Amino acid sequence: MRKLAYYAAAGLLLVGTLKARAADGLVPPPADAALLLEVAADGVQIYACETKDGRAEWAFKAPEAMLFDHDGWQVGTHFGGPTWKLDDGSAVVGEVMARADAPEAGAIPWLLLRAKSREGNGALSRVAYIRRAETKGGAAPKGGCDASRVSEQARMRYSASYQFFTAGK
Repeated sequence: MRKLAYYAAAGLLLVGTLKARAADGLVPPPADAALLLEVAADGVQIYACETKDGRAEWAFKAPEAMLFDHDGWQVGTHFGGPTWKLDDGSAVVGEVMARADAPEAGAIPWLLLRAKSREGNGALSRVAYIRRAETKGGAAPKGGCDASRVSEQARMRYSASYQFFTAGK
């Protein structure tokens, strides 16, 4: 069961070297950062139809995704905060430092985040930076948000690669 969504996310980890080079060009980690862990995410980006300045538009609310290791086993979850939580009990909450448009149309941006809080003693306890790259899908709907649909939600399927880095020395 834990491998069910793996096949949707598996392609993310098969191009490791090329992916790292592309991500380094768009959202590079700090020079002294060392890669600690890489996982594939498969899930949804949740948007709500809201009124802003008298106009209805889609507003991002939260991610909801499963995280998979390179063997395809689910090792954690990703949810609002943004928070990444592993089965070992460790978790990290990030805040955006840098963003770049995804090379693929309709994909959410690639990001570099700074860890603003951590919990637990597991793999994420030493994380200083998180990078989201290789995104597919997840962008807000193009239409369907108007005054008659305010407070409705849209769950937009996405996949991504998340890399977790230590602060270095």
